[in-house]
Amino acid sequence: MTELSNKLKEARLSLGLSLDDLQTTTKIQKRYLLALEEGNYSIIPGPFYVRAFIKQYAEAVQLDPDELFAEYKSDIPSTHSEDFPTKLSRVQTRKDVAPGNSKVFAILPRLLIGVFIIGAVALAYFLVVNIKENGETAEEPAKTDSEQIQYEDNLSEKEAGADKETESTEDEDNQTSGANEVTEEETTQVEPPTQQVTVAESKGKETVFELKNADKFEVKLVSTGETWVNLLNGKGHSFWQGILKKGAEENKIIDYSKEEEAVLVIGNSTNTEIYVNDQKLEYATPPADQVRQDITIRFVPTVNE
Repeated sequence: MTELSNKLKEARLSLGLSLDDLQTTTKIQKRYLLALEEGNYSIIPGPFYVRAFIKQYAEAVQLDPDELFAEYKSDIPSTHSEDFPTKLSRVQTRKDVAPGNSKVFAILPRLLIGVFIIGAVALAYFLVVNIKENGETAEEPAKTDSEQIQYEDNLSEKEAGADKETESTEDEDNQTSGANEVTEEETTQVEPPTQQVTVAESKGKETVFELKNADKFEVKLVSTGETWVNLLNGKGHSFWQGILKKGAEENKIIDYSKEEEAVLVIGNSTNTEIYVNDQKLEYATPPADQVRQDITIRFVPTVNE
């Protein structure tokens, strides 16, 4: 036992809490809580989880984790943050993009001038062709009186025939229009609504999502490195908990279709991807700001009318 483990255990006992109570509050397995009280960190999966579990334990028994880390620094395994390489790569990317933008702005005025010239040429061509056609029409010779009379008689006969054809065409159009309306009503199909996963509440490491317009509720966790997870339902029953590693057991799929809620305790969200019915869920709180995250997904089943 260490001084830190004694202090944690005394704080728990002073509040009248059992290890089972603490397990329910922190979502940490009882055997890991007992290891913290005995100072036996060897059974806990790595320094990262030792520090994370101590922080959760301290908050649950009303102790300040920062003061514990400072006072018992020699008793707690150290770890390293992976945030710095990520932030550095983002800065370099922004610097690389800046020169490209300046080249685009330099070329833009030339492109606008070219478009203006092409438009002017097209307009001039249209005017020339239009004037030429009008000139040829004006030079057409005038018809004689007899030709004019014959032309008017032929025109009257054509107009009378055209009127009959127009009436027949209108009747056919009305019949066709009615048939089309019936066909469109019969063939119209209602598209099924698209699945929606929205944020209902978000505070610190805790986020509540709502799943709507879905016929099933399947959750898949994929590890891109190493992470500890605990998959529960809304009543606190754990379906699976353990460590996911890339290249070994790197994903876990749970069918929550008969449950109202899925509760996901993610120990290392920087290395964990969540999929709901094969749709990737975006964290409301960036993993870089909150490594451990408690995710709750409420299932709102589709009602068939």
